[in-house]
Amino acid sequence: MSQHRFQFSLGADPQARAVVQQGLKAFNVGQIGDYAYQDVELYARDEAGAVVGGLFGHSGMGWLYVDYLWLAEIQRGAGLGARLMAQVEEEARRRGCVGVFLYTYSFQAPDFYHRLGYQLMGVLDDCPPGHQRLYLKKPLPAIVSPSA
Repeated sequence: MSQHRFQFSLGADPQARAVVQQGLKAFNVGQIGDYAYQDVELYARDEAGAVVGGLFGHSGMGWLYVDYLWLAEIQRGAGLGARLMAQVEEEARRRGCVGVFLYTYSFQAPDFYHRLGYQLMGVLDDCPPGHQRLYLKKPLPAIVSPSA
């Protein structure tokens, strides 16, 4: 058994964070090769230019991750969310992604994602208490380019 003594610190430490991030990335690169994450942002604006919906996330390691999707209340149920998701799925294909991953909460719009073909792959109960965090994925078929 090791007799090493360690000090633990809780709280923001940008230098320590960089060490951990660089160490994990170096390990990952050794396993799967070089990779990079690329941000994605997509916004819908009304005629006056006001943002009425949008989403953002990132892609990397073969998947596009939707971190946030929001629609103004007046736009909900009118098809705007489906249009945003279709556009981001197309962007995922352009980036060479094999699928889209996201999570939502049981009190948000899980049925919306199911209608779009997203498959439940995990549930975290009591997150937040009394609700569930639902992890969803949608595999994307590869783009078939016409023969020249």
